[in-house]
Amino acid sequence: MAEGNDISLDADLILVGGGLANGLIAWHLAACRPEWRVLLLERAETLGGNHTWSFHDGDLTAEQHGWIGPLVEHRWKTHQVHFPARTRALSSGYLSIGSQRFASQLGDRLGNWVRTGIDVRDVTPDAVVLADGTRLVARAVIDGRGQRPSPHLRLGFQKFLGQEVRTKVPHGIHAPILMDATVEQREGYRFVYVLPLATDRLLIEDTYYTDGGALDADALRAQIADYASAQSWAIESVAREEHGVLPIVLAGDCEAFWDDADGVPQSGLSAGLFHPTTGYSLPSAVALAEHIAAAFPELSALNAPALFASVRAHALERWRAQGFYRLLNRMLFQAAEPTERWRVMQRFYGLREPLIGRFYAGRSTRLDRLRILTGRPPVPLGAALRAALDLRMLSR
Repeated sequence: MAEGNDISLDADLILVGGGLANGLIAWHLAACRPEWRVLLLERAETLGGNHTWSFHDGDLTAEQHGWIGPLVEHRWKTHQVHFPARTRALSSGYLSIGSQRFASQLGDRLGNWVRTGIDVRDVTPDAVVLADGTRLVARAVIDGRGQRPSPHLRLGFQKFLGQEVRTKVPHGIHAPILMDATVEQREGYRFVYVLPLATDRLLIEDTYYTDGGALDADALRAQIADYASAQSWAIESVAREEHGVLPIVLAGDCEAFWDDADGVPQSGLSAGLFHPTTGYSLPSAVALAEHIAAAFPELSALNAPALFASVRAHALERWRAQGFYRLLNRMLFQAAEPTERWRVMQRFYGLREPLIGRFYAGRSTRLDRLRILTGRPPVPLGAALRAALDLRMLSR
């Protein structure tokens, strides 16, 4: 047993939920803190669910690319966007991690410290109770089981349904299409997202930014079929399907949101750690994993109150740094008519590529912010100002 471990504990750190954020915490700690006994519990039979997590090359540092590298399944050198009055190819790289590879790699690295098919009944800062009554005790527990409903956040939604399809003949797409907003606009800002996974395989997602979170799966399946037909892609089979409804934060009280966690450290969506506008979560998950490893270089310092305080401070710092993106969200959702929201994104993609890259990475400079907000607005000016100054539920 490594020095500093308490043999009376079931683990040093228990991670509840085997999704992206907790998976990356476990993956990173296994490499840089191998003396930690990290137990990863997942209710489903496999880790990672049924997801594709993508990110831009510039979202991560070279060091971060290095340690998540084995998890990456697809890499592309360029990507493109399509709007009614603008089509653009961007030279920055784009990468994706599939949940099947994610589960396989984590299983190989963590071995018996991964337990799937485990139903957790209760979570406290330093213990979990399973459905069968078993109690597992640790120095600390992190709850990463997805979004926590909260009265302290004002939200819009990004909802999507995607199908991984096999085409009868090569589809001819060589770079991801991050947004094809030339499709009919319904409910809100709608676009189709396409990843070329092989010469005869595509992931096609129909995506909406809407005021409500209801998802009509049958309608989206039909629209994917219509889109594929319009591109002359003859679908031979559907290999799998994924869907989701992601929060887009307009405003909120982040301190009150964390007060409701009752001292239990959180990760991922339950910690509010994701890009407020795009919904991309991988860069935030990477940053949290590194933060935890750096905050506790000595295992003896790890305990539930210290971990909660550290993760909470990290999340609040990120919240305060992202106010600009929440302002843009309010302008997008409150100043533009739902079927006219695409105009905001069309204008944005006319800006310089380095600015776009920093936006996705959540590192917009003051000059970037000024450039995004100046010029002829794609929404009514009065409505934009009212949305920007909407002070309901702003963080204290």
